Amino acid sequence: MPSFISGGKQIRLDHYPPKLSGASPAVIIVHGSGGPFHGADPFAQQAAALGVHVFTVHYFERTGHNWVRPSEIREHFLDWLETLRDALTFVIAQPHVDRNRIALLGFSLGAYLSVAIASQDERVAALIDVFGGIPKEVVPLVKRMPPTLIIHGDADTVVPVSEAYELESVLKRLGTHYQIEIFSGQGHAFRGISQFRAAATIAGFLARQFQMSPV
Repeated sequence: MPSFISGGKQIRLDHYPPKLSGASPAVIIVHGSGGPFHGADPFAQQAAALGVHVFTVHYFERTGHNWVRPSEIREHFLDWLETLRDALTFVIAQPHVDRNRIALLGFSLGAYLSVAIASQDERVAALIDVFGGIPKEVVPLVKRMPPTLIIHGDADTVVPVSEAYELESVLKRLGTHYQIEIFSGQGHAFRGISQFRAAATIAGFLARQFQMSPV
């Protein structure tokens, strides 16, 4: 399992490489407050089948957490942000990774972190925000955003759908290419057919941004 140092801590990444040879795009998955998936991540495995490198970064190792309460997020947000930026630097330097085609795929807290990074770091070529939004502190400072996919449920009681529309308004102001998909009746985790629809939407977005053929 690859790892790097951030803030003096060893940070692991799960790597799911594509079967294709040569330089391929990379997707960095940024988990939410519940922590990373334990064991082989079926979503990451499916994403790798698209022909991309998939990395899941264990950024909570920076602060010694397995999961976090909402009250702890503000205290550690900047540390996690730095670790995600270090993860981006690490991934870009890996063999067979196309440094010009790097996407962040964030869920909930991980989406907020991904949006914050993408608003400042031009190395991020595409962004997928699932159940997240844009940190309020970032809104007046953002100068750029990469092509962005926003996915949310209109019945989300953890992160209200208004957060998705707030991010959309920023993207409109910047003139950024974006796609927004709001799933009716879905909360902070998709159920049933919506899971497959969301996965297909993500695959299609990545295929278009990275000029690949979806499987």
